[in-house]
Amino acid sequence: MNRLFGRGKAKEPPPNLTDCIAGVDGRGESVEKKISKLDLELKKYKDQMKKMREGPAKNMVKQKAMRVLKQKKMYEGQLENLRNQSFNMEQANFATQSLKDTKTTVDAMKMGVKEMKKEYKKVNIDEIENIQDDMEDMLDLANEVQESLGRQYGMPEIDDADLEAELDALGDEIALDDDTSYLDEAVSAPEAPNTNPGETNAEGVAVDEFGLPKIAA
Repeated sequence: MNRLFGRGKAKEPPPNLTDCIAGVDGRGESVEKKISKLDLELKKYKDQMKKMREGPAKNMVKQKAMRVLKQKKMYEGQLENLRNQSFNMEQANFATQSLKDTKTTVDAMKMGVKEMKKEYKKVNIDEIENIQDDMEDMLDLANEVQESLGRQYGMPEIDDADLEAELDALGDEIALDDDTSYLDEAVSAPEAPNTNPGETNAEGVAVDEFGLPKIAA
């Protein structure tokens, strides 16, 4: 069958902006090289014209320079067009890539919402409320147990009036214990003598180590 009808031509891939931009940039670089080459040629003709006198020979060189300058202007126009094409395609490529990124972000967000809904279905709100109620009941029961364990046994029943009377009496006893008048008496007591044996008192009488008058032997 292939011999009779031949094989179908392979389908070429669609144009790619990135490849197109690379191709245009390559052409631009080629044109830039041509412009540089023409600049060198123009410089050569200008140097020749500076050294030549007016006449047919100088006019011939001038015509060559004019022709080269026209070519340079043409290439410069082509280079400007290529740069504009490359810029426009880069902008289009950037916008296309941004749209792709946006679509990827939206798809990821949709998947995230879908997963959240799926996981939310596994959560039972009533069950959570029941757990909270059971926990509250258990805490109340624990408090009741603590209060029950803290009860006091064998305490005599005493009337509140008796307790108040005893409390007032206890206050009086504390007030008596706080009496510090005896300290005042200690402060007013005479100071201990500070004389040495053989000395005399203020009246000129000889005294012993205790400050008492000596007895004659």
